[in-house]
Amino acid sequence: MKKVAIIGKPNVGKSSLFNRLIKKRDAITSDVSGTTRDIKKGVVELEDREFELIDTGGLDFSSELFSKVGKKALDAAKEADIILYMVDGKSIVDEEDKKRFWELQKLNKPIALIVNKIDNDKELQNRFWEFSEFGAEHIFPISVSHNRGLNKLYNWLESLIPPNKEVIIEDNDIPLELLLQEQQEEQEDKDIKVAIIGRVNTGKSSLLNALLKDERSIVSDIAGTTIDPVDESIEYKDYNITFVDTAGIRRRGKIVGLEKFALNRTENMLKEADIAILLLDATEGVTELDERIAGLIDKYKLGALIVLNKWDIRGQKEYKEAIEDVRDKLKFLHYAPILTISAKTGQRVNRILDKIIEIYQRYSKRIPTSKLNEAIKAAIARHHIPSHHGQVVNIKYATQFDTKPPRIALIVNKPHLLHFSYLRYLSNYLREQFDFEGVPIELIPRKNSDRFEDEK
Repeated sequence: MKKVAIIGKPNVGKSSLFNRLIKKRDAITSDVSGTTRDIKKGVVELEDREFELIDTGGLDFSSELFSKVGKKALDAAKEADIILYMVDGKSIVDEEDKKRFWELQKLNKPIALIVNKIDNDKELQNRFWEFSEFGAEHIFPISVSHNRGLNKLYNWLESLIPPNKEVIIEDNDIPLELLLQEQQEEQEDKDIKVAIIGRVNTGKSSLLNALLKDERSIVSDIAGTTIDPVDESIEYKDYNITFVDTAGIRRRGKIVGLEKFALNRTENMLKEADIAILLLDATEGVTELDERIAGLIDKYKLGALIVLNKWDIRGQKEYKEAIEDVRDKLKFLHYAPILTISAKTGQRVNRILDKIIEIYQRYSKRIPTSKLNEAIKAAIARHHIPSHHGQVVNIKYATQFDTKPPRIALIVNKPHLLHFSYLRYLSNYLREQFDFEGVPIELIPRKNSDRFEDEK
């Protein structure tokens, strides 16, 4: 798939064009300079063509943080197949823009000058000629906000992107045995979505870079560097693992400006994730805010892995004490395994990938109905269901009707009388019998199973 990079100085409209092309509001846009700090990617469909669109941070080298952003933007342009260099049509032609455009021209790949904020014909007539100084072969005066002048840009991109190959296979051409085999294989999804969440400055971006063995997410001592969620994928043991480095979360009273967008985006990403890595600062222990963030994992019923970062500088805190602190304060994540690591030095980071696959396999596991009911029967024999004011409660049978997470219907004569403490007991018993470490189990008492049979 061809890669198209949008590059330019801050606040020229790169993220707005990105959103327009992928046809959804994926990148955060703002009048604040430097809103986009990491690389954002999305797939664009134009007629019968597809390409990967890359939204980069602004070319601003005025500080250490912005210099890192600018360098990553230039690297993305060099790796892309097509470059869209965007400038502000309402500003004076910038000499630095011209120099950078000429340098990128030397890469000998298709490059276009996108002059944004040309909102009407008068501006086109009065200003557009000034940008001919760039010497660009392809210049597109547009207005993203007014959806003006974009068709010519689309046509140019279509001329550079090959059409998708269409293969038509008749069902009767495929042996029945192969079709059945493919259906079975499709049930095992090899794509894992992992969200990395935590407070600001716990080292989420450093962890992502360590996992990818590449500096793809910008790391800085400045809290709140990551605003947009950054998603990157790797292949590991036949699985495609997509990591999302979400923005660090502050106490509600300290969430200001762009971070409100970031918090909402984090929650939206968690809705789509399979597993959450809760990153804690080993030097500080579990804070009240950590507990609230951990509550998001419970809210969205995700597979969970707790990671204590900065273990290389943990000070006097010993392993046993640190683990007890986590278990005591995050009781509702009692099922989540805990790893101690150092993203900076790489200490035990390699174990995270194996843990992710183990948790995902349990998260998507389906227990055969016969074995499930054998376990439920054994659990009841060990600890009988308490009656309620003389009313007998019976579990007729159980059936798992969903995965990710495992959801089990308990068909009960009086479901409203089955106490939550007994449900917790059953959940823990099933966890022991079927190895559900790292995975929440939902037990849902129902009067009958009609509804669940439809969902199988």
